[in-house]
Amino acid sequence: MPSVADDGAYSLDPVLWAREVLGFKPDPWQADLLRSRSRKIILNCSRQSGKSTTCAALGLHESIYRRPSFGLVIAPSQDQSAELMMKFDEFRSAVELPSDYLSTDTKLAVKFANGNRFVARPGSEKTARSFSAVTLLLEDEASRVLDDLYNTVRPMLAVSNGRHILMSTPFGKRGHFFRIWSEQRDMWEWYEIPAEMCPRITKEFLEEEKRTNPWFEQEYHCKFLETTDSVFTFEQVAATASDEVDPLNIEVAEW
Repeated sequence: MPSVADDGAYSLDPVLWAREVLGFKPDPWQADLLRSRSRKIILNCSRQSGKSTTCAALGLHESIYRRPSFGLVIAPSQDQSAELMMKFDEFRSAVELPSDYLSTDTKLAVKFANGNRFVARPGSEKTARSFSAVTLLLEDEASRVLDDLYNTVRPMLAVSNGRHILMSTPFGKRGHFFRIWSEQRDMWEWYEIPAEMCPRITKEFLEEEKRTNPWFEQEYHCKFLETTDSVFTFEQVAATASDEVDPLNIEVAEW
């Protein structure tokens, strides 16, 4: 089993480390993500494309080789954040760690002897807002994370100048994930990964899904569909807004 010794090559190249230590052979876009140092990254990906797996590997690499490092995972539910944590733990089992390298180890939190932490939290504004100095914020299933939680966790990156990675498959034209993708993408490093870019998803499977799954374009081609409970389309609502109309000046009579 490979050692966690301070290997300069592994420290500098997380892709080499992932291949030789974790046995994880990243796809080209996954390799780009692992090597990226951008502070703001948004991943609009097909289902089962490997976005959570890649971010789990990235979190472990930073936990071992960067200091200080505090990785925080948030998701719509505890089960979803725990799923990414499980991938993190699976990768950690492939690394030979000294017996005293972990000072805390639970299903949702790991603290390393070097002081670094990696923590998963459910989709609750109350349970997440107590953290500070986060260096790597991973927001899984971001299209379903409530805007209140998104707005709560952003200040955690202020002092640490930390990194924020949003990863998700679309879920309708709503929320901060859609807003960032459609209006603020120029401020983020962005990736669009349709199912055809994932060699583990077969052509035969996609052909069947295209015939039977009404959400095919959303689930596999990264398209934001209209929400099923909307009376008007997003474009119709947006068209009603105008900066050219002066506000009404209504005087309230005094009685």
